Amino acid sequence: MTSVLTSRGARLATLFLPTVIVVAAVTLTASIAFSVQERSIRDATGERVSDVALSLAELTQVRDVLALAHEDFPAAMAELQPLATVVERAAGVDYVVISDEEGIRVTHPTPAERGQPLSTDNSEVLAGATFLGTETGTIGTTLRAKVPVRDEAGEVIGVLSVGILESRIAADAAQALNRLLPWVIGALVVGTLASSLIAALLERRFRRLDDAAREAAELRRSAAALREQSHEFHTRLHVVHGLVSHGDAEEALAYIAGITPVTSGGPEAALSDQPLLRATLDVLRAELGAHGARLDAEVAVTSEVDEEVTLVLANLCRNAGEAGATVVRCALIERDSRFSGEVADNGTGVDPADAERVFTRGVSSKRDHSGLGRGIGLDLVRRAVADRGGSVELGRSDLGGARFRFDMAVR
Repeated sequence: MTSVLTSRGARLATLFLPTVIVVAAVTLTASIAFSVQERSIRDATGERVSDVALSLAELTQVRDVLALAHEDFPAAMAELQPLATVVERAAGVDYVVISDEEGIRVTHPTPAERGQPLSTDNSEVLAGATFLGTETGTIGTTLRAKVPVRDEAGEVIGVLSVGILESRIAADAAQALNRLLPWVIGALVVGTLASSLIAALLERRFRRLDDAAREAAELRRSAAALREQSHEFHTRLHVVHGLVSHGDAEEALAYIAGITPVTSGGPEAALSDQPLLRATLDVLRAELGAHGARLDAEVAVTSEVDEEVTLVLANLCRNAGEAGATVVRCALIERDSRFSGEVADNGTGVDPADAERVFTRGVSSKRDHSGLGRGIGLDLVRRAVADRGGSVELGRSDLGGARFRFDMAVR
């Protein structure tokens, strides 16, 4: 049982593995793509604010005005603020702040902040360094670039800061994600469909292998059973031959009766010109009697009933007895060079869901207690009838159980 469960688990894992791989691969690829896209947006934003800040810091107008800001601060604000506003709109940045060497804002997008001290530390920039990073100021958290503004002698006379809100960067990243998402979903759908197709093909292959394995096992069991039956039959046949050859006919009959009870005297006793059919009905009467069932036979034939016809009758009658019937009705008539037969019983019948497959080898409604395989008799019936250009059909008997009707050519 443990090996079977392990095999089923491995089979399920094999079937679902392609889908899991596809989902994992698409998810990982999408995550990497989004991360790269977000980093690209942030890098591009950093380059933009840095370029704007450096360009403005190099303008002669900015240098000259800052150099004289301590003499006339209102005039410096009036001259530089329009320039800062134009650059903000043209470059698509959220603010351009120019401050003097004392850290007092000369320009700011909010009028109330002009002339006020800077809200962040600029000591390193005033010392000549540049800065690129995220800070929180009066308009919010921004990715900003700060560069020193120098006069003609190279002395730092102010700081120029340019920034873009982090919320805008996040919005740009979300927009990029929305553009990427349909491709991700498309790849996921295509990959899932492809993996499902592969899983379906694998499942079909597994089922074929299972069917082949079951059929092979059934054939092995059937072959073993037939070998055992053949060996037993030959042994008994040798015993009968020995008794008859020594003239012990009564002992031979007693031996045969001890193997299987034989009865006679039914309607088939009058079939003196049909020894095979008569013997078959005698045996069936005995076998069904052992199952607690009664055989009612009706025969109306003129041609010789051969072994294939008796095989069909025997298998259908045995099938009824083994299915629990107590009354089995068997009829065989000849009409227009064809044998027509019917075997009906009062058993439980056949489930309509199994009607189409009941003649398939290995299919049986009876439990296999012997371990030798079942579902062989009706397959033999189907093949024997088909070989004689006939057909067999399953229906409901007026006795309450199953009814099998067949016809086949007379030979």
